[in-house]
Amino acid sequence: MASPLRLRSALALVTGAGGGIGRAVSVRLAAEGAAVAACDLDGAAARETVQLLGGPGSKEGAPRGAHAAFQADVSAAGAARRLLEQVQACFSRPPSVVVSCAGITRDEFLLHMSEDNWDRVIAVNLKGIFLVTQAAAQALVSSGCPGSIINISSIIGKVGNMGQTNYAASKAGVIGLTQSAARELGRHRIRCNSVLPGFIRTPMTQKVPQKVLDKVTGMIPMAHMGNPEDVADVVAFLASEDSGYITGASVEVTGGLFM
Repeated sequence: MASPLRLRSALALVTGAGGGIGRAVSVRLAAEGAAVAACDLDGAAARETVQLLGGPGSKEGAPRGAHAAFQADVSAAGAARRLLEQVQACFSRPPSVVVSCAGITRDEFLLHMSEDNWDRVIAVNLKGIFLVTQAAAQALVSSGCPGSIINISSIIGKVGNMGQTNYAASKAGVIGLTQSAARELGRHRIRCNSVLPGFIRTPMTQKVPQKVLDKVTGMIPMAHMGNPEDVADVVAFLASEDSGYITGASVEVTGGLFM
């Protein structure tokens, strides 16, 4: 039986922690014993997440061992580097678990999609994960510490979806990036895996028309949409030593949805 505190000595950096999957991941990792550095573009939302974790740390610069909130635009290289520097300064060590959940949608059919909507989705969903993964890996290699990097992709990155060429391309890129990083970083004892959620009840899917959700639900063998906690369960496993020989994997959390 797995230990209820599998991450007792871990420091976990979670981006996109202000809501949805990122918030659920933060809560689950804290419950597993990790100190959590919750980051979001919306700093107030990140602080709200930290307040859900219990104990001190709702303000930036919390003492070591507490949880802390950070604000950053992960699509900007300088901001991503500063985020890792701030986390290390706050906790006196690099994060041993890094979970990139930050993501956006700007849906439109290919024939009508603007270059701006293409660029913004790629910048946040793919470039942002590249920047955070790179900065975290550099910090871990410099310190000689092992780590687990978990990048949130999507089943859409594997099978595509109408009206989401930008989102599908970004999430497919996350899978390839993570697999390549796993090959490069394994010798440094850094594992890299991606998680591919299906249709999960989040603020992002709340924007989808109900008739579309009803149609999708009918295609799911388990006959219901998932919850953010379903994704957080898998992230906690990949963050822990229970998955110590798993790297380069893409784990689907879809209820069996193949679309």
